[in-house]
Amino acid sequence: MDRRPFKNLRWYIAVMLCLSSELNYLDRQTLSILADTIQRELNLTTIDYSRITSSFLISYAVMYAVSGRLIDILGTRRAFMIFVSCWSIANMLHAFANTALQFRFYRFILGAAEPANFPAGVKAVSEWFPMRERALAVGVFNAGTALGSALAVPVVSWIALTWGWRYAFVMTGAVGFIWVAVWAMFYDLPQKHPRLSDAEKRIIFSDATAEDNDAQPVSIGRLLRMRETWGCILARVLTDPISYFLFFWTPKYFQQERGFNLSEVGLYIWIPYVALTVGNISSGAIPRYLISRGWSVNRARKSTMLAVSCLMPIFCLLVTRVSAPTIAVVMMTAIMFGHAAWGNITLPAEVFPKHVVGTISGFGGALGAVVGAVTQWYIGSVVETLSFAPIFAACAVMYLLAFGLVHWLIGELGFIRNLAPAQIEQSVP
Repeated sequence: MDRRPFKNLRWYIAVMLCLSSELNYLDRQTLSILADTIQRELNLTTIDYSRITSSFLISYAVMYAVSGRLIDILGTRRAFMIFVSCWSIANMLHAFANTALQFRFYRFILGAAEPANFPAGVKAVSEWFPMRERALAVGVFNAGTALGSALAVPVVSWIALTWGWRYAFVMTGAVGFIWVAVWAMFYDLPQKHPRLSDAEKRIIFSDATAEDNDAQPVSIGRLLRMRETWGCILARVLTDPISYFLFFWTPKYFQQERGFNLSEVGLYIWIPYVALTVGNISSGAIPRYLISRGWSVNRARKSTMLAVSCLMPIFCLLVTRVSAPTIAVVMMTAIMFGHAAWGNITLPAEVFPKHVVGTISGFGGALGAVVGAVTQWYIGSVVETLSFAPIFAACAVMYLLAFGLVHWLIGELGFIRNLAPAQIEQSVP
């Protein structure tokens, strides 16, 4: 068998991670796109739909916290194989649902399987990329979430219009098993990968520390005493609920508020999700460009985050005020781009050693999902009794607040903290 090294193998790994996120959101978004169709066929209310999405986030929150630690124990290769298989099966089960309770049950199972993708992906990036490339690599990995959402809109709409909505769940779920087979054959750690060249290995480990090579277990209590941990967590708590709102409610917003039918959703609403893909890549590409111009990681990342934080209130307030549906799509496109370009998921890899990145990402994702589950209940009630405008107004202020907490609690980005006991004691607020 040919074992010659792949050139730039680490970027092939990033593409595989991107495809994992794409599948994660392809499965997740299937229900969001079909919500209006399913509601009419099964006589479900908007509040029923909000409870279904909340059920997803309840299990998502619990497993996000657990999966982060599991991934640090299992390793990225085995973890991805297990969890991608599980969420693919869970998505296919939605085809058998006939009541709101059944949808809540299958959504709960899906929520238990899907969160592992993100701490595992961030951990894989910390294993395969030097610090200066991590923001871009995480951007590529996380771009899959938007790519999956963008692809889901026309694909799911077409399957549902052609064969019915139940087939959409079966067909999108089945694709995951192809990815698992490729991952099992292709992935390994850089220390052991047979197709990694010596030159690329030197790049990957160019900023490795002695602590990375001889990492000692770190207790959860020690991590929670660090203010940097809470900076990463609170950034997710404030911005993750916006992610869930944008992913779960955007198709419904255009159907309910702008009068789009399922065919028009398939034709136009993929555009904001493509912007989300571009925003995810830009969250790393813009800082990387600035770093190449002599900026520090800290200055480059925070300048990008601050610029986005200042623009988001404008977009969020305009999207519900413009009268033309076309301009509303443009405003939603700007919102999606800015939300992704803020880059909240990258923070742990820019602050902590790689052996605890999965755990920190798990904490942040878990608490972000808890707040997201609570907000889903309120979103359903507000939309049913008022409109989407109060929801967008609340989103508008969160980015500047999150940026302030990152600056205050984390401090310098791009500087990996020493987890020796003496250093941790100095980090307590």
